[in-house]
Amino acid sequence: MDKKLGSLVITNRIKKMGTEAIIYNQRGQLSILDQLLLPNQTVYVRIGDVEDGWKAIFQMQVRGAPAIGIVGSLSLVVDLNNQEFDTKSMLNTYLATKLTYLVSARPTAVNMKWCADVLLKLSAELKDCDEVSVAEMKEQIMSMAESFLEKDIEINKKMGMFGANHILERNDKSLRILTHCNTGSLATGGYGTALGVIRTLHNMGRLLHAYCTETRPYNQGSRLTAYELMQDDIPSTLVCDNMCAALMKNWTIDGIFLGADRVVANGDTANKIGTYQLAVLAKYHNVPFYVVAPSSSIDLNMSTGDEIVIEERPATEITHMNGIRVTPKGINCWNPAFDVTPARLITGGIVTEFGVFTPSELNTELSTHLK
Repeated sequence: MDKKLGSLVITNRIKKMGTEAIIYNQRGQLSILDQLLLPNQTVYVRIGDVEDGWKAIFQMQVRGAPAIGIVGSLSLVVDLNNQEFDTKSMLNTYLATKLTYLVSARPTAVNMKWCADVLLKLSAELKDCDEVSVAEMKEQIMSMAESFLEKDIEINKKMGMFGANHILERNDKSLRILTHCNTGSLATGGYGTALGVIRTLHNMGRLLHAYCTETRPYNQGSRLTAYELMQDDIPSTLVCDNMCAALMKNWTIDGIFLGADRVVANGDTANKIGTYQLAVLAKYHNVPFYVVAPSSSIDLNMSTGDEIVIEERPATEITHMNGIRVTPKGINCWNPAFDVTPARLITGGIVTEFGVFTPSELNTELSTHLK
């Protein structure tokens, strides 16, 4: 039974295929699972407007590039549901202001920008259409924003199948797979990107074991991925970030699957800090290295990874654990949230909802499919 506590809803509702991180069952009513409190507490926080959405994204109560885009967009729907506009121009201006603000919460992750571009393009078209009223324009924008959630789940399941089939074509045994950070239901609309591939392999009876890193300094792997693997009864082991070289040396790791916060035209990929070093280790140990990214995470407007702006997080994420200082006062800290993996190290391929491509194929294939 759910227990209401002020603006919070504490619940134990769990989906069969992963934790329900985003609850949106009725227009204007959005709740998100507060990932800062996992795995010890399952607390849902209500999002009442764009300001709440921005704070949830910035504070990392919700994280993962697809989930950021979805929650940001749905927070806009909640906001618009309580607003009235006299003219379409007023609605368009309001929309542009709110979406620009949402994109600023975590700029490295491209999905919020992708959602904003889709909504702003639709808004501009409707604004200039004389046959569409203000109310109809508002309704179409809200419906488009709402569609991102279900579409993301469908896309994730497609990528899970594409990624699983691709690596199984090269293996006739059950597989040991390593992943980094969190790319499951908690980071997406549901099912997951890289963790979706692991779920698919597990459902096919072809996953021998999954390994997840702790993912310092925010511990998304130990707090979140381990939580999801346990919820789905997937055979798994947690390792520290600095154990991955030893893991690849001492055990046969058949593939590494990771998500992406932004993939650019040449295949360079920005993802959670620690991804680059895994790619280097994978190259040395001859382990196929895969990136799993929906087209909304792929930015063909950027040529190389050198153009990606890397978010830097507060030093307290390094100096403190659970609010307790664990480092000497005054020590300098550098805390980038992401790093960029060069395309040449992505040896397995880039898994999208359209198929698995080499980095050199990505630009042409995506341009064709997105026409």
